[in-house]
Amino acid sequence: MTIPHPAKKPAARARTVRRQILLLSPYDAYSHQQWRLTLVAMFPEFDWTVLTLPPRYFSWRVRGNSLSWAFEQQDILSRHFDLLVCTSLTDLSGLRGLVPALTAVPALVYFHENQFAYPANGMKTGPNDKPSRKGKRGEPTSAQGIPSESVEAAMLSIYSALCADQVLFNSQWNFQSFLSGCEQLLRKLPDHVPAGICQLMARKSEVQPVPLPDSLFEAALSARAPDAQSSPLMPPTTLTPHVQSSHPTDTSPLEIVWNHRHEFDKGPALLLAIVQRLVQSNLPFRLHLLGQRFRQRPDEFAELDSLLESHYQSQQITPGINRWLENRNDYLQQLSEADIVLSTALHDFQGLSVQEACIMGCLPVVPDALAYPEFIPPDYRYDNSGVIEQQAASATERILGIVAARQASSSALPAVDLTAVRASHCRADWLDHLNKLL
Repeated sequence: MTIPHPAKKPAARARTVRRQILLLSPYDAYSHQQWRLTLVAMFPEFDWTVLTLPPRYFSWRVRGNSLSWAFEQQDILSRHFDLLVCTSLTDLSGLRGLVPALTAVPALVYFHENQFAYPANGMKTGPNDKPSRKGKRGEPTSAQGIPSESVEAAMLSIYSALCADQVLFNSQWNFQSFLSGCEQLLRKLPDHVPAGICQLMARKSEVQPVPLPDSLFEAALSARAPDAQSSPLMPPTTLTPHVQSSHPTDTSPLEIVWNHRHEFDKGPALLLAIVQRLVQSNLPFRLHLLGQRFRQRPDEFAELDSLLESHYQSQQITPGINRWLENRNDYLQQLSEADIVLSTALHDFQGLSVQEACIMGCLPVVPDALAYPEFIPPDYRYDNSGVIEQQAASATERILGIVAARQASSSALPAVDLTAVRASHCRADWLDHLNKLL
């Protein structure tokens, strides 16, 4: 007897399953915010769930983010995810311990910064809590050479890197200074320090800069060509067209931008020394201080304000902008109208503010150190190996050299090529990193 087989059902159409990615930014400062927004915009084919915490109370935020999220976002964190992407300020090991579901999710940790390469400083800068992690409140320094309260943050970053399946750094300088700092710290711990920790972290680490949105590059074009098309990755940015001469004329002042946070680690003492030399040179220049500032700032800025006021009066120059431009279009407009972007930073892990200014058409004058050699040509870097006066002399020489070169030639000086950090250009590299874990 033949037993009839049931008729075969037609094969169901393959259903596309969108990958679920959890992104965590526990100290969602401006640069971290821009990174996550750009990353999400780069990959609309994934479903992103983003959790953030405000960028305040640094010590508590770094140590307590796992506690806060585990109890406040338990339902979200217990959902199915294919990948976890988080910044290095995330207490990943603690979070996985408090939310067991996350132990099965591969994790990528991204280092915008590390806690070992911040300059130590004995001055107090007031209530803004960002300095407290960088040795700017006069807190005691540990035997490891970093502020005592930063040792815990440094150890936490080691735990997170060890816990991660993949680690990315935004620059080679960040990567190398992290490993060097880890080695120094671990050598000074009293006992039971496992061997090979730094090598283990190095094997799972790569360098991948923060991507900058296509809209930024197109905004630079729109400053000269208003009909430039907007980016599919980010909303369009509209700027008023500004046509610059190839060099400052005898009557137009040199436009210099300094667009860093008004804090010790961005080198206000060196900035003051450079401005003093520029004033002494009798160069007509206008300085725009566009960086974020807080209730209190280093004393050098008060002296700088007074010096610039006298300079503008004697040169009969309209003062430069001296405030934080919260409106993004206003900020980019000002960058597009400047000639030079100046950095006096004591640390910079990628130099996003300098990169933005270069994309908008500024020529850089930066220290020959930190992450800058990775993207700034030697002709635009000054020697920062000596005392402040020597550094100021070198930086001033670079600035005056740019002025002289522009006045001697009708052609523009070569711009800095930052195509490598353009979102559409580095999308494939970022996708490779994500696909390794998906």
